[in-house]
Amino acid sequence: MNLPPAVVDTLREKHYIVGQLQRVIFFEPGVKETDWSATPVITGVDGKPRRWVYLHYFKEGQPSLNWLDPSFGAQQMIIGDALHAIDVVGARVLRLDANGFLGVERRAEGTAWSESHPLSITGNQLLAGTIRKAGGFSFQELNLTLDDIASMSNGGADLSYDFITRPAYQHALLTGRTEFLRLMLKEMHRFEIDPASLIHALQNHDELTLELVHFWTLHAHDQYLYQGQTFPGSILREHIREEMYERLAGEHAPYNLKFVTNGVACTTASIITAALGIRELDSMTAEQVRQVQYIHLLLVMYNAMQPGVFALSGWDLVGALPLPHEQVEHLMADGDTRWIHRGAYDLVDSDPSGEPSRGGMPRARSLYGSLPEQLERPDSFASQLKKILAVRRAYDIAASKQIMVPEVEHPGLLVMVHELPAGKGTQITALNFSAEPLDETLHLPGIAPGPVVDIINERVEGDLSEAGDFTIHLDPYEGLALRVVSASPPL
Repeated sequence: MNLPPAVVDTLREKHYIVGQLQRVIFFEPGVKETDWSATPVITGVDGKPRRWVYLHYFKEGQPSLNWLDPSFGAQQMIIGDALHAIDVVGARVLRLDANGFLGVERRAEGTAWSESHPLSITGNQLLAGTIRKAGGFSFQELNLTLDDIASMSNGGADLSYDFITRPAYQHALLTGRTEFLRLMLKEMHRFEIDPASLIHALQNHDELTLELVHFWTLHAHDQYLYQGQTFPGSILREHIREEMYERLAGEHAPYNLKFVTNGVACTTASIITAALGIRELDSMTAEQVRQVQYIHLLLVMYNAMQPGVFALSGWDLVGALPLPHEQVEHLMADGDTRWIHRGAYDLVDSDPSGEPSRGGMPRARSLYGSLPEQLERPDSFASQLKKILAVRRAYDIAASKQIMVPEVEHPGLLVMVHELPAGKGTQITALNFSAEPLDETLHLPGIAPGPVVDIINERVEGDLSEAGDFTIHLDPYEGLALRVVSASPPL
């Protein structure tokens, strides 16, 4: 059973356990309230009956491994599982989740310490190093502070999921303002996290996390400039969360649901419909579907036209909408609302009957259709995605270096500047997250002048001046991938 906070505090006072941790994953009052659990009465090998109290993250009933046990049993089990995944299953990239919680220590005052504890860092280095020796790669999928992402990546997992800018680019879409997104990109560079080491993603199996843990724990009292005012991290966090919750769920978008205390269950498509103010999904017009697809491609460009790994899901490929709540009500009894965005989909029309999946999941409504259907139409989501990814590959944008995130005048504009590998020049990603057109002159000092080419549509857009100035025009929710064709040799 899960122990109530008062019992945990009593056991801490008796020095049996280290006490409550500063951060509890999957906190839900009455369902999962603290991070400590107890077994039933168990008779030990010495014949003495005991109940065992143990630290447990995530959901009730999931197994817990004792990473601090000197038998090294947990490490052997997980390394064996990783080697099996690589050598038998054939996986080459393995996900490490909850990997920040492999050590724990009691603090003199306040809550216990786990995230990025030295034993957690060592445990990650051990696992990731073994995976590398076996010819695989690993990535960590745990929402941590930027400090912890940087430290856990030092000799640990090869890549980290981009929890840094994922909620920030969603905030830009929902508000039409990119200031918070630029703030997060600059924080990423301040902590020396290379965007090439991140997995920049659209929807995954989890909720859109709004925990913003960086501003809640280590940096709650740091000062940040936002919208002309200076806020402590904790106040900035609450302001951003309030803005996003207001637009993403509740009366404004009843098809999306809050997930415990720190996120929203939604698909990428339903984030976009919320941003557009579409309240009824069943009565969407063809023009609204077209607009959702257009904005979906803007989010693709943000994630794909920068260094690092680009990821998207089958839900993205078909433009899946959330399931009606009543269809998965039986799965949400424990407070896990994420089942609404995990509807079944059929990428290749293998079963046109429309029946639920073999696992019993109802089919999600698809805005874009199957891949064979989409690839017959050049204006479809999949066909446009294919074009964007071909350009990303041709210019090796994944391996580029982000050298600038310049300040801009228009509140909806984001510009990222990258140095392409192998002397291919400078690449500029310009994105309009607002519902209005914009014209702006970019100031890019230090970039060699030359013609500026739209590398997706293969047309010349103008020239970057000797002073590093270039004027762009963007329609509402339009993105451009530009390349400066400089005559100067690379440094």
